[in-house]
Amino acid sequence: MPVINSIAAMEPEMREWRRWLHRNPELQFDLPKTAGFVAGKLREFGVDEVHEGIATSGIVAIIAGRGEGPTIGLRADMDALPIKEASGVEHSSETEGKMHACGHDGHTTMLLGAAKYLAETRNFKGRVALIFQPAEEGGGGGDVMVQEGVMDRFEVEQVYGIHNAPNYAEGEFFTTPGPIMAAVDTFHIDITGKGGHGAMPHDTKDPVVAALGIGQAIQTIVSRNHYALDELVVSITQIHTGTADNIIPGGAYIEGTVRTFDPKVQDMVERRLKQIVEGQAASYDVTAACRYECGYPATVNDAEKAAFAARVAADVVGEGRVTANAPKEMGAEDFSYMLNVRPGAYLLLGAGTGPVLHHPEYDFNDSIAPLGASFFARMVETAQPL
Repeated sequence: MPVINSIAAMEPEMREWRRWLHRNPELQFDLPKTAGFVAGKLREFGVDEVHEGIATSGIVAIIAGRGEGPTIGLRADMDALPIKEASGVEHSSETEGKMHACGHDGHTTMLLGAAKYLAETRNFKGRVALIFQPAEEGGGGGDVMVQEGVMDRFEVEQVYGIHNAPNYAEGEFFTTPGPIMAAVDTFHIDITGKGGHGAMPHDTKDPVVAALGIGQAIQTIVSRNHYALDELVVSITQIHTGTADNIIPGGAYIEGTVRTFDPKVQDMVERRLKQIVEGQAASYDVTAACRYECGYPATVNDAEKAAFAARVAADVVGEGRVTANAPKEMGAEDFSYMLNVRPGAYLLLGAGTGPVLHHPEYDFNDSIAPLGASFFARMVETAQPL
């Protein structure tokens, strides 16, 4: 089965929805215009139920099929990013300092397209729960929706999601059994020394030199403390200290990110970070404290559901355009919380060449929206056929 004809014919309408969303970006849980737009469209399409205000601004819409059966969940994220847009497109953000730099406007559009088709055709049994989620970008909206009971409340038995992927072949799907995206943690290191004049370092306890030593030592976690075939990234992303060229400051701050797939590796990194910080601080005669924050867990596909999703994607775009055993990604995704409580799968949909995600010049490729919408629709019809 190729792209669904009625969804392909919907492409101009979907582009209009997506560009309205792009012009009106909102952040995290504060999505009144976005959620209002989505809820309005769902009611216009004639879905059976629209439940608003979940996780503050999330929505779950229910479409009933033509017979008794289970409920399948389809999820899209809705929030934007605190980035000043520089794409130059006609439909650029109209809100200074906010933009859809990750394509959540496109993800929402794809699920809306599937919703319109499914509400019109209802060529399936059971129900579909359309999950429009806030706060994927750092707020953990997926976790909040799970904690508020959406999976139990709406009796969702399996759940699927898509993310667009710039610089992957346009219109091709990628997924894999097991882990597909990493867990993400953050570490914070506060170094306290003794400031003084830059011309008299002997009267100080220099936190800058200590920060440099700690930063170098942290790199040995990857190179010397873990098995080379276990995926791991430890990156220092911020160092803040000092105010002038002739003053040794009294303190310094280091921040960074850790990406893992295995909880044992995650525990090892936390342990070694704290040991390194303590030991290096002592060697430089300063004090230092390391705070480790666990973030989104790894996104782990159910092997059977991932294989099923790949077969459905092949029905839409052709078998040669689906990679069912794609490499893992070191990025993170809070769809992981939904996959922790229900079997399902996460897929990437190639968007072709262009600026990467979270780049101020990024813009979602509208031509792939009908592919994503068709995948969502076929997933329901294939998983729960009449």
